[in-house]
Amino acid sequence: MSRAIVYQTFGGPEVLELRDVSQPHAGPGEVRVRVTAASLNPMDWVISSTPAAAAAFGVTVPAGFGYDFAGVIDEVGAGADGFAAGDRVYGGAMAKAAADFLVVKIPAPAPDVLFHTPDGIGDEVAATIPVAGLTAAAALEAIGLRAGDTILVGGAAGGVGVFAVQLAKLAGARVIGTASERTFEFLRQLGAEPVAYGPGLADRVRTLAPDGVTAATDLFGTETAETALALGIPPERISTIAAGPNPPGGVRATGGSEAGPANLERITDAILAGRIAVPIAATFPIEQIRDAVALQAGRHAHGKIVIRL
Repeated sequence: MSRAIVYQTFGGPEVLELRDVSQPHAGPGEVRVRVTAASLNPMDWVISSTPAAAAAFGVTVPAGFGYDFAGVIDEVGAGADGFAAGDRVYGGAMAKAAADFLVVKIPAPAPDVLFHTPDGIGDEVAATIPVAGLTAAAALEAIGLRAGDTILVGGAAGGVGVFAVQLAKLAGARVIGTASERTFEFLRQLGAEPVAYGPGLADRVRTLAPDGVTAATDLFGTETAETALALGIPPERISTIAAGPNPPGGVRATGGSEAGPANLERITDAILAGRIAVPIAATFPIEQIRDAVALQAGRHAHGKIVIRL
């Protein structure tokens, strides 16, 4: 037997249960991963609480939980080329990540992904990268971010935001990030100039950047996108990841699936070189999954939340 987080009905953190389940095994063209870490994303609790969101990702109850993971391959099926037992790997497996073992087909069919973990990157850090890193890269690619831009990043202290801020800085942009005042010092450490979200945001941004803002990405809701439009930023230079398929004013909706996997190598190279830091806000043992999800869903964590297995 092995352990996995499962839920029988949709709901809040209270529906998540740690259960003993039969161990999965790698068949032909598959590998089995012994998971050592999984990280949380907003989509995880949205899927487990919202039937419509789950259906959009092909998830039906009863279901497993989580997407981002890291671990070690311990079984390799015939024809699963490119991987061997003992390989450290990281990636994403829809509704499978929070478990002792998971099985991935090779090559991994979307939305699943699997990559070798570079030497020098620990499993907890590797587990934070797939969704947040690719989503941040997609958000910046959608607006053609370039050196010399001044970009407004909405939700800059969140799991995606910490990657977006640092990728934008690496691209040579000036970064203004919206956040609560208690996260201001945290954002300054990442290289962003913090600004409080809420009513009056446009005026506060004008004060910080009297010469104007040239691009924006909204990583939480629509406030930043609407503010960017009010500041006169063209809609093609504004992206959003959480406003649905029809965001306000014709701004560009995007997501991690639109970022090429080459971005992950770029991100891991930057982590190894010390140019990107991965803030881990909290770690929880898998037995405390409900507490971890409640913290993540509260949207007040500074960085990523990791589950240890």
